[in-house]
Amino acid sequence: MSLPRGPENLCFDKDEFMKADFDVDHFVSDCRKRVQLEELREDLELYYKLLKTAMVELINKDYADFVNLSTNLVGMDKALNQLSVPLGQLREEVMSLKSCVSEGIQAVDDRMTKQEDIRRKKMCVLRLIHVIQSVEKIEKILHSQGTKELSSLEGNSPLLTGQVLERIATEFNQLQFHAVQSKGMPLLDKVRPRIAGITAMLQQSLEGLLLEGLQTSNVDIIRHCLRTYATIDKTRDAEALVGQVLVKPYVDEVMVEEYVQSHPNGLQAMYNRLLEFVPHHCRLLREVTGGAISSEKADIVPGYDFLVNSVWPEIVRGLEEKLPSLFNPGNPDVFHEKYTTSMDFVRKFERQCGSQASVKRLRAHPSYHSFNNKWNLPVYFQIRFREIAGALEEALSDTLEEAPAGSSFCLLATHMVWTSLVKCWSDQLFLPLLAHRLWKLSLQVLARYSVFISEVREQP
Repeated sequence: MSLPRGPENLCFDKDEFMKADFDVDHFVSDCRKRVQLEELREDLELYYKLLKTAMVELINKDYADFVNLSTNLVGMDKALNQLSVPLGQLREEVMSLKSCVSEGIQAVDDRMTKQEDIRRKKMCVLRLIHVIQSVEKIEKILHSQGTKELSSLEGNSPLLTGQVLERIATEFNQLQFHAVQSKGMPLLDKVRPRIAGITAMLQQSLEGLLLEGLQTSNVDIIRHCLRTYATIDKTRDAEALVGQVLVKPYVDEVMVEEYVQSHPNGLQAMYNRLLEFVPHHCRLLREVTGGAISSEKADIVPGYDFLVNSVWPEIVRGLEEKLPSLFNPGNPDVFHEKYTTSMDFVRKFERQCGSQASVKRLRAHPSYHSFNNKWNLPVYFQIRFREIAGALEEALSDTLEEAPAGSSFCLLATHMVWTSLVKCWSDQLFLPLLAHRLWKLSLQVLARYSVFISEVREQP
C-alpha cells in the first residue's frame, strides 16, 4: 500500500509513516533538527487533509462494491456446507494413506535394522573364520617346516627359515587384525591359547634368527628377520633385543669406573672405544636398514634406527649406572673437563648417524634429554661464581693496594677485575649453555668495579 504524494516542500518523508519501527518521538525529534514545531504542525495538517481527501476518493471509487458486499455473500453458507462433506472424506483418505505409508516405512526400518544386525553377525563370523583359518595355516606351515627339518638337512638353512618366518609373519599380521576386530567373542577365547603359542614361537624364532644372523654376519638372515619384525609391527622389539644382546655386554665391558679414574685420559679412551662400536659391530645392521652411506635402496629395510633406539640408550644407561661420579660438580675443574669431553663424544656420535633425520630422532629421544639433564650446570656455575666473586671482593677490600709485578694495571682491584672477566670466558671455565649467566656475571663484575671507583673518589 502506498500513500498519496504530497507537496515537494514537506519537511518530512511520507514513507516514514509506513515503517514497522515508526516512533512518534523519534519522528518529531528528527524533524525539529530541520524546522520549527509550527512549520511541522502546518505540514502535518496539510498532509492530513490530503490523506482524508484520498480516502474519500477511494470509498467513492469502490462504493458499489461496498454496497453490494452483503448481496454477493448470499448462499455462501450453503456452498461451504456442500464442500465440507467431500473435504472431510478426502481428509480421512489422506490420513488413512499416511497411516499406511508410516506402517510401510516402519516395516522397512525394522527390516533394515534386522539386515544390519545380520550383516554385523556375518562379519563377526567371517572374522572368526579368518582367525581359525590363519591359526590353522600357521600351524600347518610350522608342522610342514618341522617335517622338512627332520627329513632333510636343507631344512636347517637359515635363509629358508627366514623365508618361512616371513610367511608366518604375514599370516600372523592378518591373524592379529581379525583377532582385534573379534574381541569379546566366546570362540576367540577358545583359540587364544593357540594364538599365544604362535606368538611365543614367532618371537622366540625371530630372536634366535636375528642373533644367529648377527653372530654369523649373514646379511640375508638379518634382512629377512628385520623385515619380519616390521611385518608384525615389532620393530621396537628388534631394536631392544639388539640393545640387550649386542650393545649392553660391550658397554658393560668398556665402562669401568676404576679405569676411568686411574688413567689420565681414561674418560676419553672409554668414549673412543664406545665410538668404535658402531663401525665394528653395527655395520651390517646399518647396511640393511639404510643407515650406512653404502646401503642400496632396493635392499634396505626401513623403519629402524639402531643407533638411536639400541646403542644410545644403553650408553646412557651405562654412564648413569657405571659412572655415577661422572656428573658430580663438586670439583669444578674436573667437572668442566668431563663435561667438555662428554659433549665432544655426543657430537662425534651424532656424526655417525646416517642422516639428519636420525640426528633429530636422537636429540628427541628421552635418554638424550636424561643424559643432558644429569649435568648439574647451575651448581657448577654457583661454585664458579663464588670463586670469582670471593676473590674480587677480597681484592676490592684493599682499596689502593698495588697490582702484582708484571701486571698491566696499577691497582690490585683493577687487576682482579680484568682477571675475573678473562676467567669467565676462558676455555677452562666457559660452557656454551652458561653463556647467558657468564655474561650477567661479567656485567656484575663491571658494576661492582664502578661502585668501587665511586667509593675511592669520595674518599678524602
